[in-house]
Amino acid sequence: MAKKIAVVTDSNSGITQQQAKEAQSKGIGLYVLPMPFMINEETFYEDITLSQEQFYEQLAKGADVITSQPTPDSVMQLWDRLLEEYDEIVHIPMSSGLSGSCQSAMMLAEDYDGKVQVVNNQRISVTQRQSALDAFTLMERGMDAAAIKDFLETDKFNSSIYIMLDTLYYLKKGGRITPAAAALGTILKLKPVLQIQGEKLDAFAKARTVSQGKSIMINAIRNDMEKRFGGVNPDKIWLQMAYTYDLEAANQFKEEVSQAFPGFDIHMDPLSLSVACHIGPGALAVTCCVRI
Repeated sequence: MAKKIAVVTDSNSGITQQQAKEAQSKGIGLYVLPMPFMINEETFYEDITLSQEQFYEQLAKGADVITSQPTPDSVMQLWDRLLEEYDEIVHIPMSSGLSGSCQSAMMLAEDYDGKVQVVNNQRISVTQRQSALDAFTLMERGMDAAAIKDFLETDKFNSSIYIMLDTLYYLKKGGRITPAAAALGTILKLKPVLQIQGEKLDAFAKARTVSQGKSIMINAIRNDMEKRFGGVNPDKIWLQMAYTYDLEAANQFKEEVSQAFPGFDIHMDPLSLSVACHIGPGALAVTCCVRI
């Protein structure tokens, strides 16, 4: 008899608590661990005690916003509760290159006799969400938790993300770039385009204008599809988008991406707050990953 498997991810996937509850009501075992934040030394939990709107209000006020990882206790409590109902758990945290929460979960899982499989597949936002959905597809193919983990980790580099920032202020504030580089970028009104290929967030290009930045991202995604992922084919590739705060700008960009890639059904989510606090409002991202 097939094992009953739960999929746990964190709120960096963009899957909301409400969406997880709706899935559960349909008998789909999807659970989302909320990421904690310290705002002026008070702890909040994404999508539970901290909404997107409240987060950006605090950011605009210049509040001290620090990301944290879920406590070992909160992770184990969720696992213990689920293992009363499920045989196994596939746990898909945010990329190990962007947070220590993956490493922590892997250490905790050692005490669970293989019943909890932690997937280190270096995804974030809509690509992390896609991994959680893919886990259910793999379950339908009869895979157990260990096989799902192996498949998703082997598949990790079949994904690409490009993000254009509206401001360098938050990268500077978080110590990710030097104040001099931030000042120069601000004077020149540069729009940096960053990339995530695997675990690291890296510089990709510098755009002079928003429209140039959008073109750079569209061309980069097209290039990845053609050279790495077997061609521009909606049947073989998921094309997805994300943004911080400015939905109107995001919808406008989505229209442009749709025109550049006709035939693709594009899913778009707000970027998780753990990412947003490092890059600030007004960011636009486009991603693609291979359909399994």
